[in-house]
Amino acid sequence: MNTPGQKLGGDQREALRATVQQRIQGRLEFLYGAAVAARVAKRIMRLTETHKQLRSRSVIGPYWTHKDIVLITYGDSIQSPTQPPLQTLRTFLGRHLPEEFSMVHVLPFFPWSSDGGFSITDFRAVNPELGTWEDIAALEESYDLVIDLVLNHCSRENLWFIDYIAGQEPACDYFIEVDPAENLSMVTRPRSTPVLSGVRTHRGLRHVWTTFSNDQIDMNYSNPEVLLEFIDILLYYVRRGARMIRLDAVAYLWKQIGTSCIHLPQTHEVVRLFRDVLSLVEPGALLMTETNVPHQENISYFGAGDEAHVVYQFSLPPLLLHAVFTQSVEHLKTWARSLESMQLPDGCTFLNFTASHDGIGLRPLEGIVPQREIDSMLEAMRERGGYISTRRNSDGTETPYELNISYFDAFRSTRPELSQWHVPAFLLSQIIALSFKGIPAVYIHSLTATPNDTLGVERSGLTRAVNRRKWDRGELEGLMANRESETGRVFRAYKHLLQIRRRQQAFHPDAAQRVLDMEEGVFALQRTAIEGEQCIIALFNCTPKQKNISRDRLPDGIEAWRELIGEAEFTLDGKTLTLPPYAACWFSNQ
Repeated sequence: MNTPGQKLGGDQREALRATVQQRIQGRLEFLYGAAVAARVAKRIMRLTETHKQLRSRSVIGPYWTHKDIVLITYGDSIQSPTQPPLQTLRTFLGRHLPEEFSMVHVLPFFPWSSDGGFSITDFRAVNPELGTWEDIAALEESYDLVIDLVLNHCSRENLWFIDYIAGQEPACDYFIEVDPAENLSMVTRPRSTPVLSGVRTHRGLRHVWTTFSNDQIDMNYSNPEVLLEFIDILLYYVRRGARMIRLDAVAYLWKQIGTSCIHLPQTHEVVRLFRDVLSLVEPGALLMTETNVPHQENISYFGAGDEAHVVYQFSLPPLLLHAVFTQSVEHLKTWARSLESMQLPDGCTFLNFTASHDGIGLRPLEGIVPQREIDSMLEAMRERGGYISTRRNSDGTETPYELNISYFDAFRSTRPELSQWHVPAFLLSQIIALSFKGIPAVYIHSLTATPNDTLGVERSGLTRAVNRRKWDRGELEGLMANRESETGRVFRAYKHLLQIRRRQQAFHPDAAQRVLDMEEGVFALQRTAIEGEQCIIALFNCTPKQKNISRDRLPDGIEAWRELIGEAEFTLDGKTLTLPPYAACWFSNQ
C-alpha cells in the first residue's frame, strides 16, 4: 500500500529533492529545449520552496482507504436566504451527511463568466456570491477537498486576456494566435463550434485558439511563463487545502498544428511535471485527470505510474445506463473483464461515478457498444427529456458527444405501468458503481434524486443545465423528510448504502476485483480485501424480472454469509438464489 506521508531525514530530503529537480529539468528540456530548461527549472524549485514554507499542514498516511467516498457538488447546489452558499453547503452536510463522505469536490468556486464556472476570470479568488476562502477552509475542517485546476483556458474577462488585447507583458504571449487560413482539419474537436475565435486587439483583428467556446480562450503552454503561472496556482490550491487537484480538460493542453492536438506527448509530460512538483511540496496530494475520451485513451493518463494518481472511469456511467436500459449486461461485463487484465501502477486508481456536473459522455462507449445500440438508447433518452450535444469531425460531419439528462430521470420509464421500478432501477445503478474497484464519487443530484431541470435549460440556454439544479435548502429538506417522495426514498436508501460501504475492507480501492459469470441480465463482482480475509460477492439483477441464480455459480458456504444491504428478500433453497427485479446485494463472508 502506498504511504506517501512518511517522514524523511534531512539527507533523504535533499537526495529526493535533487532527484526530482533532475527529473523536472529533463521534462523541461523535452518541452522547451536545454537553453530554456535550466532557467525555468530554477524558478520552479523556488516556487516549490516558497509554497512548502507557507504550507500549514501535511498529509500523513496512505493515498486512500476503503472509507474514501467523494461528494461532487457546486458551491451553490443548495441555497438558503440566511447564509452564503458555501456556508449553506457546510451546514447541510454537517446536519445530514456528517460521516458518509471523506472528500468533497466543490466544482469551480472562482469568479467566472460562463460555462457554469469553467470560464474563470480570477484563478486565485473565491466568487463572492458563494463565500470566501475562510468558508473553503471551514469545509476542509471536516472533509478532504477536491479543487479544479482549469488549466486549458481562461475567460475572455480574465485580466490576462485583457492584457493580451492591450499588448501588455507578460500576458500578451499567454494565448495562441493562428492565421485562419491555416489547415486545422486534423484537430480533434470536442464541440461543434469553430476552433478559432476572432478578437479585436490593439494590433487589429486576431484569431485565438478556443477549444470549447469563444469565452474560453486556450492558454499557450509553449510559453514557459504560462506553465510557471499554473504551477504557482496548483501549489496555491494545495496550500488552501486541496487534497486532490482535478486537471480539467487536460487532454487538449498542448497545441501543435499538423497534429490532432489531443493527448500529445507534451501534454503527458506536463502532467508528469505536475506530479513531480507535488511530490516536493505535498507528497500526499493527488492528481486526477478529466479526459472524456475512449477508454484506452483515458487510461493513458496513468502513464507508468508517474502521471495521474486518479483517472475518471468515464466508460462506467453510459455502460451502466445501457445495461439497465437494454436489460443486458454483456457489454458491461466484457468491459469490466478487460479491467481485470490491467495491472495499475502502484499509487494509481479509478474514480467511479455515474453522474457529474457534465453530461454522460458517449465517446467512452466507442469500441465497446455498437453504434446502433447507442442510437437506440439515445432516442429513448430524448423521450425522457434528455438532450444530445454533438462534436464536429475532421470531415465536417457531427456526431453525438454527450447525453445531457438527470441520471435519475434517465431511469424513468415512459410507460406508466413500469413506474414502480424507477427508484429501484436507479438505485441499482448507484450500488453497482459503489462496488467497482476504485474510489466512488457521488453527484449531489443523484443523492437527492433531482429530476431534469428543464427550467434551468430555458433560462441559461445550456443543455448541461438540465443536471445542475440549484436547490432551496428548505424545499430539499422537506422532500427528504417525506418518506413517500422520490427524494426521500432515494436519499434515505443512499445514505444507508454509504454507511455500509465505508465499513467494508473488501471495497478498498486496491482490493482485487473479479467478474463472475451469472445468468443473463445479472451482473456480478467479487471483491477481495488486500488485508484480512473479507470477500464480498456483489450481485445485481439488471432486469424487471425475477432471476434465479444456479447454486453452482456461487461460492461454497455462501448460505452462511451475511447479506449487507438487506433491502430485498432472498431465498436460497440449496439449488438456486432468487433475486427480485432490480435487486442488489452484497454477500460478505464476515
